[in-house]
Amino acid sequence: MILRSVANEVRFGALGAARITPPALVEPASRADRCRLVAVAARDPERARDFARRNDVPEVSESYAALVERTDIDAVYIGLPASHHAQWTLEALRAGKHVLCEKPFATSESEAREMVALASERGLVLAEAFHYYYHPYAQRVNELCTSGAIGTIEHMEGRFNAPIGDLDDIRYQLELGGGATMDLGCYSIHWMRMAAAAEPEIVSAKAVERPAGVDEAMTAELRFPSGATGQLDCSMAKPGRLVLAFDVRGSAGSLTAVNLLAPHLGHELIWRDASGEHREKFEGVQTTFDHQLLAFVAAVLDGESLPTAGPDAIGNMRAIDSIYAAAGLPPRRS
Repeated sequence: MILRSVANEVRFGALGAARITPPALVEPASRADRCRLVAVAARDPERARDFARRNDVPEVSESYAALVERTDIDAVYIGLPASHHAQWTLEALRAGKHVLCEKPFATSESEAREMVALASERGLVLAEAFHYYYHPYAQRVNELCTSGAIGTIEHMEGRFNAPIGDLDDIRYQLELGGGATMDLGCYSIHWMRMAAAAEPEIVSAKAVERPAGVDEAMTAELRFPSGATGQLDCSMAKPGRLVLAFDVRGSAGSLTAVNLLAPHLGHELIWRDASGEHREKFEGVQTTFDHQLLAFVAAVLDGESLPTAGPDAIGNMRAIDSIYAAAGLPPRRS
């Protein structure tokens, strides 16, 4: 049974003063009803105070532990490096807090299972922050793929290249859960799992390592129980350009979803069936992060279900583990 906030409001605390926190939590919370951001904590308290000043966060907790133990918050947003997700999700759950945890959910399937089990035991909401999924654009893509509008899915390709290239970036640090598959490829995996409504088998995977043990780039071949195949391509290498595309070929049509990740920054859905080519856009709607926050609040206050919780989060981590194993790279878990 899900515990609900005593008042008709969810009070958030934010762990980490990361770049993702303002668009993912601070800004949506300022626009949403039934929730507010109360406090932030960072590894460096001074950084937390600076973040609070710049983002109008009312209070600062001096440590992660102090924040999760606060009695004036109901939920914790975790924007820490992947290596810290399991530890602080578990600490927050033990303190009776609901948790919205950034992707990748954990550093292994086993960590994900432990997190989900504790949330279930405590009757708390725990979700992975795959914000894209809550937007009408993703829901339309999902509908086209699962309704038979383009026939039976035969092949899918998910591509996410983001030119990072800075070896000092945390995404290049193995001990922090770095790697292109963890940071970028996790989305492509999720897109394909969403479209197929099934869990994949990893047929093969090949990584470009830089530094040793960290996948700067990854390609992987997937197969689903229906016989559909998938290909994942992700890269953090420079030089390059941002690439965000999801292509699906079906027995009676196809679709291309351009920028499924952040459609509020520009997107286009192109799909084809026997009647011809169709183009759709979703204008005048909120950001993916707004939709995600509203869904999370509804889960806490109203008992609504969340599609990126529980088995879904475990399934994505299982696929990530399998890709690393197939590529001969060490698991991300330290």
